[in-house]
Amino acid sequence: MHALLIDGLNLIRRVHAGVPGTEDPTGHSEAVEEACVASLRRALRRHQPSHALCAMEYEGPSWRGTLFPDYKKNRRPMPDDLRSALGQIVSRFLAQGVGTVSVPGFEADDLIASIAQKVAEAGGRATVLSTDKSFCQLISNSVSVYDHFAAQDRDTEYVRQRFGVEPERLADLFALAGDSSLHIPGARGIGLRTAAKLLDDYGDLESVLAAVGEIPGSRGRKIQDAKEAVMLAQRLVTLRSDVNVGTNLSQFRCSAK
Repeated sequence: MHALLIDGLNLIRRVHAGVPGTEDPTGHSEAVEEACVASLRRALRRHQPSHALCAMEYEGPSWRGTLFPDYKKNRRPMPDDLRSALGQIVSRFLAQGVGTVSVPGFEADDLIASIAQKVAEAGGRATVLSTDKSFCQLISNSVSVYDHFAAQDRDTEYVRQRFGVEPERLADLFALAGDSSLHIPGARGIGLRTAAKLLDDYGDLESVLAAVGEIPGSRGRKIQDAKEAVMLAQRLVTLRSDVNVGTNLSQFRCSAK
């Protein structure tokens, strides 16, 4: 089994941003729709999956927004024209043999993480199609991440070079350093490089926090002062793998046309 797990809004919004605007709103929406379908087809040809699905955000609050009201506070809202076109784009995806899934209260990231784990447990392979760095924490022998727009495999070596840690330590890294794209502060004044060094020295976030009194200089004080924020950040940046998607993967057997 090889499952292609598509981060729906990541794909669609990137395509929408790349289609030049026109004076004809209908014509622009149709151009975006066609470009999305073409992008999907290209992904299916590239990966040749046995199963494929598109995970979408559910309209309404997520558990992260409930836990931390400032989550994604500065994220630009979806353009109105794209919002009105989503239903048709999803229908066109289904016509290509790729269905969609969404679950109230959860983001597409959590759905993909949960499905990827089930695929791995069944002895299969999963490829996550997204430019979102959060998915890199899932990278393993069974789960890979592919940047569709850069035509780049984001593998373990990519994570090491880009972030200075192993994939399984990414959530700890972002918890310490924060993630400005999600408006999660972490420990203020602790950047990615410092966070990576601390994780290299102590092993994981739990060990860093346990040894905070031993960390010299301002770094130790900054982490001590932000301890609760860091622990909250870790919850927020860690992808959930326990979501009941409410469907069987066999329903998403690839029937691309």
